[in-house]
Amino acid sequence: MSEQINEANKPKDLDLLNKMKKLPGGLVIIPLVLAVLIATFFPQAYQIGGYVTALFYEGNSCMMGFFLIVCGSAINIKQVGMPLYKGVTLTATKFILGVLIGFAISALCGPAGFLGIAPFVWIATITNSNGSLYISLSAQFGNATDTGAISILSLNDGPFFTLIALGATGLASIPLDSLIAVLVPLLIGFIWGNLDAGFRKACATAQPIVTFFMTISIGAKTDINTIITAGAAGIILGLVSAATAVIFFFTNNLLLPKKERNAMGAAIGTTALNSAMTPAAVGEADPTMMQYVDMATAQCATASVVTLFLCPFITAFFDKLMQKKQLGIYSPEGWARYKVDPSVPAPMAAE
Repeated sequence: MSEQINEANKPKDLDLLNKMKKLPGGLVIIPLVLAVLIATFFPQAYQIGGYVTALFYEGNSCMMGFFLIVCGSAINIKQVGMPLYKGVTLTATKFILGVLIGFAISALCGPAGFLGIAPFVWIATITNSNGSLYISLSAQFGNATDTGAISILSLNDGPFFTLIALGATGLASIPLDSLIAVLVPLLIGFIWGNLDAGFRKACATAQPIVTFFMTISIGAKTDINTIITAGAAGIILGLVSAATAVIFFFTNNLLLPKKERNAMGAAIGTTALNSAMTPAAVGEADPTMMQYVDMATAQCATASVVTLFLCPFITAFFDKLMQKKQLGIYSPEGWARYKVDPSVPAPMAAE
């Protein structure tokens, strides 16, 4: 009797984390909305210093590094080939499409571009992808091989591919430091996870929490005023970038084995938040572009925000579509079959 009374007096468990998981892209969208609202109406909240600023405003790089360790721990040593293959195909298709769009606009509209958006801005927006958002979505719609692809996909994070596409030879050297900086934490997690099953299990438990707080640090640098500054052009740029998710979904699945096909191709239909720094790098490499830098910076920032909100829903849509048709990872041969067939047991954590 006393036990029943104690149970009744216990505070209700809100189970917020699992509820967020049930919302498409919930672990990304909810903290992102929260962070943007705070940045818009209480911008100084992130600047009070100490642990608050370090975690919620400046913590994206650190949190992403930790997330990569978590992701690396989940990669089985027998799966090394597939993460590499997925990374190469995703990176190549995104680069090729971005260059084609940018050069087509340059040929048809000249350096002023289309709708007030210069050709190099189109290239910067399409070829750059949001690595943090990609690895966050991979935790919900992919597996360790999709997450591992970030070691290659991270190459498009920044001005490197934009400068190559524009022929800005002053900065056209391969940024090996950037690649190594991504590979090191991933490699640490990979080695430790394959040597220690307990570490791998601990990382699997921590992944949703890391995702939540990492996304807050992404949204903390963006507010509603950014969208207003760039105007309709930045929004259109973001809509086009998000629309490319459809192309990447189909092209990625055409290049994958049938049992590996999933919605993660759509997850690269984004623009990196740090793409806003690309116009300045282009202006330094080619002074003739300097006149476009200020507006281009706001346009890239706006596009990144638009894709941040739209991409999780587009990815979730294709994931639900594949579940309904039992394709790819939801087919009888796929690793996620258990999600559509209750008779199939969920896979156990790798030992």
